[in-house]
Amino acid sequence: MNQPPLHRRRWLQLCAAASLAPHASAFAQASAKDTERPLVVAQLADMAPGQQDVSRDFLIGSRAAWQDLNARGGVQGRPVQHLAIEVQGTGAALQAAWRGVAGNPACIALSGCVGDGAAGALAALQEQAPPAQPLAHAAPWMHSQEGANASDLVFGIFPDYQAQIAHALKTLASMGVQELGVVYSTAAVRQQSQARVRQAAQTLQLRMQDLPLPGSSAQADQQLASPAQLIVLFVGGTPELHGFMRRLKLQPGRQCYIVALADVNLQVLAQMGAAKRNVSVIATQSVPLVTASLPIVRSYREAMARLYDEPPSPQGLAGFIAARYTAEVLQSVNGPLTRASVLAAFRRRQDLNLGGFALAFDGRKRTHAYVTQSMLTADGRIVG
Repeated sequence: MNQPPLHRRRWLQLCAAASLAPHASAFAQASAKDTERPLVVAQLADMAPGQQDVSRDFLIGSRAAWQDLNARGGVQGRPVQHLAIEVQGTGAALQAAWRGVAGNPACIALSGCVGDGAAGALAALQEQAPPAQPLAHAAPWMHSQEGANASDLVFGIFPDYQAQIAHALKTLASMGVQELGVVYSTAAVRQQSQARVRQAAQTLQLRMQDLPLPGSSAQADQQLASPAQLIVLFVGGTPELHGFMRRLKLQPGRQCYIVALADVNLQVLAQMGAAKRNVSVIATQSVPLVTASLPIVRSYREAMARLYDEPPSPQGLAGFIAARYTAEVLQSVNGPLTRASVLAAFRRRQDLNLGGFALAFDGRKRTHAYVTQSMLTADGRIVG
């Protein structure tokens, strides 16, 4: 094939370059806009009456973490838009919120969804109606180990009920306690948790007696007013525990210790005036003590003091840690931050140390559970 003269070929190349220049410029501008566009991370929070004391603090802790992160440059130089969506319960409102998040192409992950029922319902929705591009569900406030391990879209970091109960009962066993009563806040909670409680008690060779459900009958309430056991394990949330404590009518000189799990907010319990003579509440927490000197805890306290007029709480610290964990995984992604690349990064389940909050994994399972305890004393002080 005959080639045009050299000067003609050069002229054609110059024309082609000139015609491509506007497109190259437009491409460069589009790429620049992509890097400036915020990354969207969604958080769904159940604000139903029985959950809002936990969800509210957890959500504020997450907000503080994302605001602090953006003030320091965001993730990979891009700001993070924290899309917090409050719902009531785990029904239609939660499903509608999930559809909105799943259908938002800018959203690259779910992070710190709270409370336990809402997080579990979201995990089920992810399996039943997955979007074309699945979303990673990072660091939910989910206490069911079965729910967290049933899906490769859910990446839990907090101890489940089994770990919390085992820690609480182990502490009691080390104190020489051999027998305890167990109060479940509702029939549904009893059905969900009874097998775990019995297994943990059997492992530690503790005798346990199930006490009646609060409010189930006048006779039940009379028995609960003065339980025979010195130690009572309460499985339920803050409002239910407050109601149970109001029923207590101990004889002078009697002492009762109530052991609760991480869904109990001692700060809120104290504000509700639950402190009672001869009654102390020991609450198991899924995070370090808020008074600890660990870097992650100091960062949380400093961010709360700077951004919110709120006292630190274990649930708030959990929300802060959930956001920090999500940000660390996002920061580790090589290449563009998309739903697929983010999900792949979470599935690697790499060990992390978030300022003293250690995360270690064996496959999908956590191999390290950080469990602590705080106490609401009879005179209304919170210790720990």
